[in-house]
Amino acid sequence: MTDATRPGSVVTLTPNPSLDHTVEVPVLQVGEVQRTSAALVEAGGKGVNVARVLAKHGHRTTAILPAGIDAQRIIGLLEPQKVRTFPVPISGSIRTNIAVVEQDGTTTKLNEPGAALSDKELAALLSAVEDHLEPRPAWLVAAGSLPAGVPDDFYARVTALAVAAGVPVALDTSGPALAAAVEAGATVIKPNLEELEEILGRELVTVGDVIDAGRDLRAKGTKELLVSMGGHGALLITQEGAWWAGGPPLVPRSTVGAGDCTLSGYLHATGSPDQRLATAVAWGRAACLLPGTTVPSPEQTRACADAVRVVADPDPLQAVKDVAS
Repeated sequence: MTDATRPGSVVTLTPNPSLDHTVEVPVLQVGEVQRTSAALVEAGGKGVNVARVLAKHGHRTTAILPAGIDAQRIIGLLEPQKVRTFPVPISGSIRTNIAVVEQDGTTTKLNEPGAALSDKELAALLSAVEDHLEPRPAWLVAAGSLPAGVPDDFYARVTALAVAAGVPVALDTSGPALAAAVEAGATVIKPNLEELEEILGRELVTVGDVIDAGRDLRAKGTKELLVSMGGHGALLITQEGAWWAGGPPLVPRSTVGAGDCTLSGYLHATGSPDQRLATAVAWGRAACLLPGTTVPSPEQTRACADAVRVVADPDPLQAVKDVAS
């Protein structure tokens, strides 16, 4: 791949990175001693996952993250995947997350809260973001939960930095951090259905409810909404319209990181909104067929593309739970 054909560079920000341990069992038996049939350890956190996926598909990626004495561990996991890591020194340690995946795809996740960041460490993290915006990457991806010590408006501040630098920004978070950022002018946000309901304070029962919610957030300043709905596909709401995409039912091997792959596919894709949505869903489906947070290859994402169906202006009266996938 030459510089002329290489996709654009991407910078990711993960304020709460992790070491993700994934184990597989036939059926999780609570309170019992069980042996696992497989175990994986990967560098994790939403932004890190996006960096890994896009690097696999030819992008130059830089992952900005806070890291303490265990920085070399996460660098060592990411370097073979061609992800450049920019660790911001902190006094704490990177958290450990555990995912237990059953044979039918049911996933139980145990996530540590992560190390608290001091005001000085937080300022250093923002400074690192600002420095990495100067070369004008194709995207800044700010993603994941916020650790203790980080204010709810952190992602709004990050988004404002990107907007001022003229860099498109994708945001994937939840709760107060997402609510505080919707007016900051992000290019795209990617909540799942439950996260969208949480910040709106209401249940979204129909496809029309989700589309209306997306338009409400667009009116506040967010340009595009990519709403993942698990086994019911995904909805995209932009200035041009609304689209749904999904595919035939599948038995997932692991859903951990599938949403990060969905966002990665959307950022990688070119063309019309429906084409970008189709790519996003294909990448998310490919991730579901792999163990842990294993990154799907270009061959694996292409293999899933033919099964994806896109519908423009989907029926607003259809219940989300009844959407064919």
